[in-house]
Amino acid sequence: MINRVVLVGRLTKDVELRYTTSGAAVGTFSLAVNRQFTNSNGDRETDFINAVIWRKSAENFANFTSKGSLVAVEGRLQTRNYENQQGQRVYVTEVIVDNFSLLESRAESEQRRNQNNNNQSQGDFNSAPAQQNNFNAQQPQQGGFTPNQMYGNDATSFNEDDLPF
Repeated sequence: MINRVVLVGRLTKDVELRYTTSGAAVGTFSLAVNRQFTNSNGDRETDFINAVIWRKSAENFANFTSKGSLVAVEGRLQTRNYENQQGQRVYVTEVIVDNFSLLESRAESEQRRNQNNNNQSQGDFNSAPAQQNNFNAQQPQQGGFTPNQMYGNDATSFNEDDLPF
């Protein structure tokens, strides 16, 4: 049997890096991946795919990427489920990343990072509310999860042995 996934897309936000109680790093993130075809309106649709990366790779990935980074990831598809606080069964499908590649130069990455920082700081001085980007607006509809849902309410401290994978 074969279970391999290769994706090329952009990070929808910075990687959320956490550590297990035994000290293993775990990063969670979402990739925006464009579909190869257009819909009936001529628009290209985007899929938002959740992913998890572990240990030293997670630390490196979090250190060298930021929101909007163009990356390639390789891994395996995994499904799991849990019961949320309302007692409903929630099913999650995510990519467990084995390898990644950065697909833009350091200069491009730093330029985008500076633009993101400038946009955020300008929003602090502007009385108008910051506009929500399409990534965040569509993510909850994609069956996403938060680290608190995945690892319990104290997401900064969880036991690696309690994880479903």
